[in-house]
Amino acid sequence: MPGDDPTLATGGLRWTDDHCHLALGADGGAGAAEQVGEARAAGVERLITVGTDLDGSRGAIASARAHDGVWATAGVHPHDASQGLDGIEALLAEPEVVAVGECGLDYHYDHSPRDTQRAVFAAQVALAHAHDLALVVHTREAWADTFAVLEAEGLPERTVIHCFTGGPDEARRCLDLGAHLSFSGIVTFKGAPEVREAAVLCPLDRLLVETDSPYLAPVPHRGRPNRPALVPLVGEAVAAARGVATAAVAEATWANAERVYHLGADGS
Repeated sequence: MPGDDPTLATGGLRWTDDHCHLALGADGGAGAAEQVGEARAAGVERLITVGTDLDGSRGAIASARAHDGVWATAGVHPHDASQGLDGIEALLAEPEVVAVGECGLDYHYDHSPRDTQRAVFAAQVALAHAHDLALVVHTREAWADTFAVLEAEGLPERTVIHCFTGGPDEARRCLDLGAHLSFSGIVTFKGAPEVREAAVLCPLDRLLVETDSPYLAPVPHRGRPNRPALVPLVGEAVAAARGVATAAVAEATWANAERVYHLGADGS
């Protein structure tokens, strides 16, 4: 079916995958170099590869150094909050790093105690403020406490709620705070109408698209390892939900990623 092959003609559209995990993807299939090359062939010219702990953040930075058009984040995922933040702040000075995170709260798995998650999340919000970096937020079954931490610490000017899984009510609350919403392959899932409603509600200038690869592959690739080359399918689904041309979503999300992550206008 159309869109199955990410190497098909891109129609001149340029995309940014604003949240992927290249190092993890190497374990699930193609290596980082192959993933980056495949992404470029699909029109995905810029990738943000995301750290979830100290070692993963170092790996993300290494991937960014090795590949043009790739940037990194450094942070500690709520799953790993018990490890603390030792070593993370030093990484924020690296030129490849464009954001703190992913950080936040995950009350679905509770791999770290909730009070520890909240403390480590708050500390990373403070780091984003201190270093004038974007903040990448993960929240799962923890909306009330996520909003409480963000309101108490003050929302960094460039904050992204990654892999947005809420509905219109949560979207409005995030937008009212000043955050951007990043949509993943979930927007293509039949059982996620509330996510599509949120994608329709979100202003184009606050919208981003991501794969969260190797997780959450969009339809028709669901159930297989995800990869950055598939982010156009996310953009197409957002465009279809909004009733606009895919080009409008591609152009808006390209510009938004540039602004949020302080990427050069020429992609540098």
